[in-house]
Amino acid sequence: MTLLVALAFLAILASLGAALFFMLRGSRPGEDDRQRSARMAWALALRVALSVALFLCLLLAWKLGYIQPTGLPASNR
Repeated sequence: MTLLVALAFLAILASLGAALFFMLRGSRPGEDDRQRSARMAWALALRVALSVALFLCLLLAWKLGYIQPTGLPASNR
């Protein structure tokens, strides 16, 4: 399960990096702003979808008992 969460997190970061790349890159010859915007929007939509999938996987793992919430330790003051 840890491997799945780590891979999902890396995929989210890669998708965010791809969106940043398409946003900052200048237009290539023969490419208009509409195509560039479409690629950037696709990369951001993929990032959102991966984030939602990771969240649902974490909820499912909690529900099935694979992970347990530990909470924050109470301070003894």
